[in-house]
Amino acid sequence: MYTILGVIAKPLGMLLDLLYGFIGNYGICIIIFTVIVKVCLYPLYIKQIKSTAKMSDLQPKMQEIQNKYKNDQETMNIKMQELYKEEKFNPMGGCLPMLIQMPIIMGLFALLRNPMRYMTDDNMIFAFHESFVWIRDLAQPDPWILPIIAGVATFIAFTMNRMLQDTGNAAGNQMQGMTKMMQYVFPVMILWMARSFPSGLALYWAVSQIIQIFFNIHMSSIRKKMKQESEERRMREKLEKKLNR
Repeated sequence: MYTILGVIAKPLGMLLDLLYGFIGNYGICIIIFTVIVKVCLYPLYIKQIKSTAKMSDLQPKMQEIQNKYKNDQETMNIKMQELYKEEKFNPMGGCLPMLIQMPIIMGLFALLRNPMRYMTDDNMIFAFHESFVWIRDLAQPDPWILPIIAGVATFIAFTMNRMLQDTGNAAGNQMQGMTKMMQYVFPVMILWMARSFPSGLALYWAVSQIIQIFFNIHMSSIRKKMKQESEERRMREKLEKKLNR
């Protein structure tokens, strides 16, 4: 596992080392490092949200096909593929960005949890133990303040993200109970784990989730615009059907 994660963690460790050479403060270095990583992952996040939004917009047409060909699975699949082709939609489009992000996130966690495993500069040993704001040693856990910030930020980001990805379909309704439960359980897990992780890792996660909140605010405005365009398109299609009759 460490060999696989090392492929990702080592280049990230080089970036962290480079930043520290310019900044000279490990806490600030982690914050800037987090911003760079989140900005690089942002296009994938946009693609994921847009794919989910597109799926939501296609739900009426998909349900119409499902109801019409419910007794003919083969024809239903053909019609679904035709719909995807017509709408230029890839059903796996929402999963691919997530699959790409997961190894990067795991590599980041491996790097910040055990930095010297993936970094060769011995001078960084002292950097990991620097103080930052109220934190005396970034290599040691912070008992409460940073974990609480990380937990609260995770709760807000997770809630906003769930609202953005809510498809409103039957399958989505079935998942509502589970996602709502995770909305509360996941932040508590983050809070609990952050109390045992090095403060540097907890700082990364807290800053990452705060940035995610701003991403979600921006994506919310994009989602509203997409929804408005979708409704306008549906109105045009209904009007065209009436005129064709």
